Amino acid sequence: MDITTWMSNYTGQSDFTLVGLFSQSKHPALLAMVTFVVFLMALSGNALLILLIHSDTRLHTPMYFFIRQLSLMDMMYISVTVPKMLMDQVLGSHKISAAACGIQMFLYLTLAGSEYFLLAAMSYDRYVAICHPLRYPVLMNRRVCLLLMSVCWFLGSLDGFILTPVTMTFPFCGSHEIHHFFCEVPAVTKLSCSDTWLYETLMYLCCVLMLLIPVTVISSSYSSILLTVHRMNSAEGRKKALATCSSHMTVVILFYGAAVYTYMLPASFHTPEKDMVMSVFYTILTPLLNPLIYSLRNKNVTEALKKLFAVFWFVLLH
Repeated sequence: MDITTWMSNYTGQSDFTLVGLFSQSKHPALLAMVTFVVFLMALSGNALLILLIHSDTRLHTPMYFFIRQLSLMDMMYISVTVPKMLMDQVLGSHKISAAACGIQMFLYLTLAGSEYFLLAAMSYDRYVAICHPLRYPVLMNRRVCLLLMSVCWFLGSLDGFILTPVTMTFPFCGSHEIHHFFCEVPAVTKLSCSDTWLYETLMYLCCVLMLLIPVTVISSSYSSILLTVHRMNSAEGRKKALATCSSHMTVVILFYGAAVYTYMLPASFHTPEKDMVMSVFYTILTPLLNPLIYSLRNKNVTEALKKLFAVFWFVLLH
């Protein structure tokens, strides 16, 4: 087989077509409008939370340092997929180049992986705060927080650097239609005409490891927290500790539940429609819900929000 024939059959660098979320809907224009509103709400909610934490000195603690990082990741995470999806719907073009697909894949893998480890770091922070309150300022000083944050970003980017090049170097022949609204690894891998069994097995093991380490940290932290809370004499202290931890656990369950479905369940559980719905859950809805979970159930954040609105109205009226 000459090189011209090979390239025509194995067009690894051709454009892909994103089938998209809206093609599955009877009312694509309405769904696109709802998605756009959710996107704006997620961006504004997370940006507001970052602003509150930055401006209010009472929120300059390790817990809010990590929450601010979570909001930043969520803003970047939703921006990797939704703008492209909306532009495709408006312009009527669903093409994405191999390079753009690879960049999108790398960014979402890096951000998702970083968030897995960030949630573990946040649970460790709560463990130290509740189980070792007297040593908390020393154990969770600024240097430690920055180190933990750097490790989260490094491990997340490692996931992107490992999976993206391998996925994008597979030969793709036949249809280049990705049955998804962004370049997710399993959806792109299905287009390959080579045997991907070994790669899928290694990807499964990689994802198990990526989830197992944070889940172990989270489980250990919250087991110790529950034991400590159970021994507390103060009902007020017990209530405050459980309120803080329940917010974090809600986020953990939302994010990890979607990840387990996407990367760890057998192929028999998956259909393109189910995969897209689950991806909407963790790429669009989770970034929207996170600021609500951490603000509505947090007294310090709600007080900071009232203070900010009071300043805003004072400036507006004067």
